[in-house]
Amino acid sequence: PDLNRWDEEALDYYREMLRGLLERGLTPMVTLHHFSEPLWISELGGWQNEAIVEHFAAFVRRTVEALQEYVHWWCTINEPNVYAVQAYLTAEFPPGKKSLAAVYKAINTLIKGHVAAYQIIHEIQPEAKVGLAHQYRGFAPAKPISPLDRWAAKTTSNAFNDAIPRALVDGKLRFLGIRKRISEAKGTQDFLGLNYYTRENVAFSLLAPGELFSKRFFSPEADLSPSGFIANEPEGFFQALKWAKGFKLPIMVTENGTEDAEDHFRPRYLAEHIHQLWHAVNFNWKIQGYFHWSLTDNFEWERGWAQRFGLWELNPATQERLKRPSADFFAAICQQNALSSEMVSEYAPEVFARLFPN
Repeated sequence: PDLNRWDEEALDYYREMLRGLLERGLTPMVTLHHFSEPLWISELGGWQNEAIVEHFAAFVRRTVEALQEYVHWWCTINEPNVYAVQAYLTAEFPPGKKSLAAVYKAINTLIKGHVAAYQIIHEIQPEAKVGLAHQYRGFAPAKPISPLDRWAAKTTSNAFNDAIPRALVDGKLRFLGIRKRISEAKGTQDFLGLNYYTRENVAFSLLAPGELFSKRFFSPEADLSPSGFIANEPEGFFQALKWAKGFKLPIMVTENGTEDAEDHFRPRYLAEHIHQLWHAVNFNWKIQGYFHWSLTDNFEWERGWAQRFGLWELNPATQERLKRPSADFFAAICQQNALSSEMVSEYAPEVFARLFPN
């Protein structure tokens, strides 16, 4: 909470939570940075200030030393690409800047923070599995025959999807024509964490220089979540897994899910995405596991409680949990390690013919 003060009660709370998971036969993965930060970090300039790396490293060391008895899978930073873009380009996260130069600076510092965390975790736990959670977003040219649309889609994908994970493979950060060697970053992933939600169309637009001359939108016929935030694009999930395979690392799906308070959209989204995961597994790709986002509703950053991602509904005022039908659907998938025709018939009959055509 403060520069020189640790909250031991918080660490005790996490120990209790982790013990509970292990007692129930669940293997935890702990994420060390997921967007939220103490105010004093922001007051120091956040990830625009490379001095933050030292503070993050101290936090990582203290946390890993405290929890190492219970945890062997670590995610250093969740979605550094999303954090950098939404904090420093789209102004959706604090500090609300709109600067490509600031995005580049943040990405550079976040990579160094990850490297420091990776090294510390392996110093404490040599056998630990350590990686990042990367959000992969599909970007398809709005008109595939248009060279400008193809350029816009490729440029957006290279900057958002590729820059950070490639730097962790070969130690070279490539971002919008900038090349920088960060040699200490090379080989600092034991697995590739993949977050996937949706895919968008991209059209070239001279009116959007701050968005890399790209206008992004869903297809008019897209199957949209209740708020229109996510399009159900399961084939994009397969493409994301194929992209992840290219890094020649074990793949852990660290997030996949959708917002849907009434749980009408989620069952078919879940069925079709698990089907694509099964498709990828049949190619013998190194897929280690799948985390659904999320178990319960969560405070969804700048959108607050407006979007409900949970398999279980959560009342923020009372903390009461109410099970949505998708919770039973996902439980059945986990219990049987399969997606059966009986499950789809019961929970997502509208996609049965598409998933089981014969």
